[in-house]
Order: sequence, then C-alpha cells, then structure tokens
Amino acid sequence: MNYKIKYALVSSLLVLLCLGNNLFSQDSLSLSMALQKALNNNYGLVISRAETDIARVNNNWGNAGRYPNIGFNLGSYNSYDINNSVNFSSNRLNTGLSANWTLFDGFHVVATKDRLSQLELLAEGRTAVVIESTIEDVILAYYYVLLVSEELAVLENVMKLSKDRFDYEQIRYDLGGTASYNVLQAKNTYLNDKALFMNQEVVVRNAVRNLNFLMREEASKTWTFTDAFDPGTQTYILGDLIDKMLANNQTLRNQYTNLMLSKTNIRLERSNLYPSLDLSAGANNNWSMINRATSDPTYNNNLNTFGNIIFSYNIYTGGTRKRALEVAQINAEISQVEIDQMQHSLTNQLMNIYDYYNVRQALLEVAEESLDAAELNMEIAGDKFRTGAINSFNYRDIQLIYLNAAIRRLEAIYNLIDSRTSLTRITGGFISEESDMP
Repeated sequence: MNYKIKYALVSSLLVLLCLGNNLFSQDSLSLSMALQKALNNNYGLVISRAETDIARVNNNWGNAGRYPNIGFNLGSYNSYDINNSVNFSSNRLNTGLSANWTLFDGFHVVATKDRLSQLELLAEGRTAVVIESTIEDVILAYYYVLLVSEELAVLENVMKLSKDRFDYEQIRYDLGGTASYNVLQAKNTYLNDKALFMNQEVVVRNAVRNLNFLMREEASKTWTFTDAFDPGTQTYILGDLIDKMLANNQTLRNQYTNLMLSKTNIRLERSNLYPSLDLSAGANNNWSMINRATSDPTYNNNLNTFGNIIFSYNIYTGGTRKRALEVAQINAEISQVEIDQMQHSLTNQLMNIYDYYNVRQALLEVAEESLDAAELNMEIAGDKFRTGAINSFNYRDIQLIYLNAAIRRLEAIYNLIDSRTSLTRITGGFISEESDMP
C-alpha cells in the first residue's frame, strides 16, 4: 500500500486531506487522516512552529541595527520657597528630541541580518525535522495498531480452536470415550490461550492510546481503522537513495545552515576590526518662569539644536578581537568536519536500512510460505485429531506452529513497513517536493 505522504507544503497537504475527511464516518480513521490530525495538533509540532514564529519575528533590519534610535524626553521642574516675607516660585519645562544612527560599523549590520535570516532558516529546518519525526511516528504507530489487532485476531482464532478441542474432549468424557486427564489438559490449553488473548486486548488498547497521543486526541477515543495491513512492494537502487539523502536529508541540510552561521560569525567578528561612524542629532528646548512677590514674573525660552558625527576606533584591546576571529574560524572548520561526519554516518545508516529492507522482503516471502504450510498442516491435523490418528499433544504442537507462523508473518509485514518508512525519512521523502518513494 502507498502509505508515504509527499509533503512539500504542510498547508497544501492539510487542505487535500481535509477534502478526503468527509469520505469516512466520525469513528473511521485512515492513515492520511491520522497524519492530518497529528500535523495539526501534535504537541511537539505546535511548540516547534511557535519557535519558528519567534525566529521569523526577530528577523528584521531593526533588530540588526540598520535604523536610527530616536528618543523624546519631557521634564517639568518646580520649586516654591518661603523666606521671611519674600515668596519665590519657579517652573522649568525641558523637552528634547534626539536621534542616534550608526552609519558604518564594518558591515556588522549586514552580517547580523544575514545571521537572523539563517537562524530563521535553521528554526524552519528544525520544524521540518519535527514534522518528519511526527510523520514517521504516526505511520509506525498506525501500523502497529494494525499489527497488534491482527495478532489479536490470530490469538482469537487459536483460542476458538482450543475451545472447540476442550468441548470435544468434554463430550468424549461424558460419553466415556476419554480420560479426565485429557479434559483437564484441553481446559488448561484453552485457558492459557484465553489469557494470551486478554493480554493482547490490553496491548491493542495501549497502541490506540499511543496513536491518540500523537494526534492529540482523547486517550479513550476509539477508531475503526480503514487502511489494510499491507507493506506494498518497491524496488530501490542504493546509488539513487544515497543521492537523494545527500540532497534532501533535513538533518544534513540543517547542518549546512549551521555552517553558514559559522561563516557569518566570522564576518561579525571581522567587523569589530573596522572603525565605526555614528551620527547624533537632536534639539532641546528649555522654558522657565520665575515668579517673585516683589516683581512681575520673568520668562525664558531657549532652543538648542545639535548635529554630531563621531568617528571611533579601538586601537588596542589586548588582542581580544583577533582571538575571537580565530575562534570563529576554528568553529567554522569544526562545522565542516561535522558535515563530513554526518554524511558518512548517514550513508552507513542508509546502507544498513537498505540491507534490512531487502532482507525483510525475503523474510516476508518465507513467512508467507511458512504460514500457508502451517495452515494446511493444522487443517489436516484437526481431521486427524478427531479420527484419533494423532493425540492432543501432537495437535497442540501443530497449533503452536501455526500461531508462531502467523505472528512471524505479521511481524515481517510490520518490519518491512518500518524499513520503508526509515528509507523514506532518511532520504528526505516526507518533505521533498519530488519523490517517487511511497
């Protein structure tokens, strides 16, 4: 089954999924619907998107220091003195408007703006990683629910066979055709299978709750799962997978952004080696009134304007600027080595997943053949048991062979889905716009 979501723009995906939402009843849940709910509501995604919004708000020229700082001040100062028979009062009003603007600082403003843009890009990249992780978790959680549900059906089938065997032995005992030992043996087998079935019911409920958590749904919410438990078939070429990984892997792309940040930090530290040129301008107005009891009030009003250009340069700082530049250059070299290390590590990881995928395809074929043989063997054994050709112990052994074969087949399907999901994620298939991976 095609279970991979080609995820180019999250909003576009959600619109398409919303259109398909009306095709199902309220309690039905397909994989695409589960992905829609998780991409809308997942706790980690909500937090990550908020952090991206913060980086987007911070990314502007004002924070970088391009624009001037303009300030206004207003002050009123009053006094009233009584000295014998002379009354004296004064009032002074001061207003001022000033602007300070850095005209040149060694391109520090431009480098700072580039750094803010890269921080926003990195925040978006981290959100993309969370999106990939959420998609992968939902896919595996959805199919895990199908896995344990299928296992529950197998255990229920085995439990029914054990119940039929117990009822058969009970009838034979009532007719005097068998000993009580055989009845007790059949009863113990049935009760053991019933216990396994009941435990599996808990496993299914837990799996649904885990999926509900990823979708941010109520823990008690139940669903009718509409997708089939089918791994599909796909053939991959290792060289193509490696090329896609190097081009689209989101974690690797984030590391490229970190390298850009390291190089921008070099520019920021180098800007400290240049002089700075600042402009300062403004106006101050002082108005005052002095009132004496023996004379008329006197008024004074002064307006002062100013404009200054300030050239400054730190001649010597104890070598701190040079050392900071050297540290920034070393950090950039470290970032480049980390990219090489990540590429090597991801290539090894991809090759391991690719090998597992091929092996698990073969194991699934083996498991299906084994299950076919076990089903036929159990059908024949059931007839032989009723005719007395084999005893209850032999029949139980064949039941267990069938049970193990059925469980191995289901696990082989899930393991193959797991490998395909891992291949899709490591090659950036959940995010890339053009991907033929399911």
